[in-house]
Amino acid sequence: MPSDLPSKCQNCGTEVAVDLLSCPRCQALLHSTELERLAETATNATKANQYVEALTAWRKAYSLLPPGTRQREAVEAKIDALVQLSAPLVANYPENAPSPTDPQVSQPHRSIWGKASGIIGAVGVLLFKFKFALIFILSKFKLLLLGLTKMGTLLSMFISFGIYCTLWGWQFAAGFVLSIYVHEMGHIAMLHRLGIRCTAPMFIPGFGALIRLKENLPTAREEALVGLAGPIWGLGAALVAWILGMALKSPMCTAIAHFGAVINLFNLTPVWQLDGSHAFRALTKTQRWIAVGGLLAAWAVSHLGILLLILAVATYRAFGKDPAPQPNHRALGEFLFLVATLSILASITPLPQITS
Repeated sequence: MPSDLPSKCQNCGTEVAVDLLSCPRCQALLHSTELERLAETATNATKANQYVEALTAWRKAYSLLPPGTRQREAVEAKIDALVQLSAPLVANYPENAPSPTDPQVSQPHRSIWGKASGIIGAVGVLLFKFKFALIFILSKFKLLLLGLTKMGTLLSMFISFGIYCTLWGWQFAAGFVLSIYVHEMGHIAMLHRLGIRCTAPMFIPGFGALIRLKENLPTAREEALVGLAGPIWGLGAALVAWILGMALKSPMCTAIAHFGAVINLFNLTPVWQLDGSHAFRALTKTQRWIAVGGLLAAWAVSHLGILLLILAVATYRAFGKDPAPQPNHRALGEFLFLVATLSILASITPLPQITS
C-alpha cells in the first residue's frame, strides 16, 4: 500500500477508511491515480522487455484493486502472462527433455550401478544433457554476491559456520554453509524474476536457512516455480563440489557434494514448508502418482534410505484431497529431474567420514 492513502473519495467526497480500496458510496477506485501510474510503468517496462519491473508494477496495482472486480482480473491475467515470459526455462520441460522412462536415460541408470566406468559414463552423459544447472549458477554470480551484502545474512552465516566448524572442521563447514546459501539464492532469483519482494537469507544453525516473503505468491504454479528453484540451484552447487572433488582428488569436496545432494533431496519431501510440498500443490492427482512412481524407481535403482521417507510422504499426498485442478507439466518434470539427478549424485559419492 502507498503511504499517502486517501481519506476522502476524489469522486464524491465521501470520507473513507484508510484500508478501503473503493468508495462504499459511489464504488470509485480510491487509488485511481496511482493505478494509472503503475499501469503506465508496467506497460513501458513490458515494451522494453523489462519483465521483472513490469511484474513488480502490476503486482502493486493488483494489491490496490478490490477483489472480484474486472480490473483486478485483467491485472491478474497480465501478471500470469508476464510470469510465462520472465520465468527461466528449465531443461525445456516437458517438450524437449527426455522423460525418466526414455531408453537413452534409463539405460545409463541401469549400468551405473555395475562398474565404476559405467558410473562415470552415465554421469558424464547426465552432465552433458543437464549442464544448464552449472552454467545457470555461474551466470548468476552477481546475484549470488548480492546476499552477501546484507549484514543479517553475513552475521547468521558466520554463526552457522562457527557451530558447524566445531563439529566437522572449517573446510566442510565452509562448503556446507555455501551450499545452503546457493540453495536459498535460487529461491530469491526466482522470486526476483516473478517480481515478488523478499528478505535476504537468514541462517539458523541445525535448520538451514530461510527467507521471508513480503507479499504472497498468488498461484500454486508460481509457488512451485519458487520452491523448486532452490533445489535446482542446490544441485548446481553440489555438481560444482563433485567436479572439484574429481579434479582435485579431494575427499572433502566429495563429502560436500554428497551432503549437498542428500539435503536437496530431503527438501523435495512434500510436507510442511519444504520445497517438495510447494511443488506438490501444483500437481494434479495423476501427476502426484507419476511423481510417486518416479520416487519408487529412483529408490529401486539407488537404494537410498532417504527416498523411502520422501516416497512415503508423497504417497500420502497422492491420496490427498487437495490436488491442482490443472496439470503442471513443468513442475512435474523439474521434480522428477531433481529426484533422478540428486539420487545419482548421492549414490556415486561415497558416504564420507567427517572429522574436525
